[in-house]
Amino acid sequence: MFKNQKGFTLIEMLIVLMIVSILMILIIPNLGSKSKDVQNKGCEALVSVVQTQVDAYYLEYYEYPSSLQVLVKENYIRENQMKCSDAKLEYRDGKVYAPKAKAN
Repeated sequence: MFKNQKGFTLIEMLIVLMIVSILMILIIPNLGSKSKDVQNKGCEALVSVVQTQVDAYYLEYYEYPSSLQVLVKENYIRENQMKCSDAKLEYRDGKVYAPKAKAN
């Protein structure tokens, strides 16, 4: 009567859930550390782009801008390009720097 029924038994389902759980335990911590690396690379790229715009401003006006806000007013960069990791980019003497990491 029940001979041809196909499907998973409870033990088979528990084994599959155990394997998936083990894989998640191994993979999820690695994803957290990778997101920090990606964020750092994004900051480096943003610094590079803004530095290029500072240099373009210099080529046009023969002087460095007094602040990054000048670049926003002159449409070299957008307001949202002045932040990286929820902190403002630093600018001194014609050079753009990533914001300093916060101490824990």
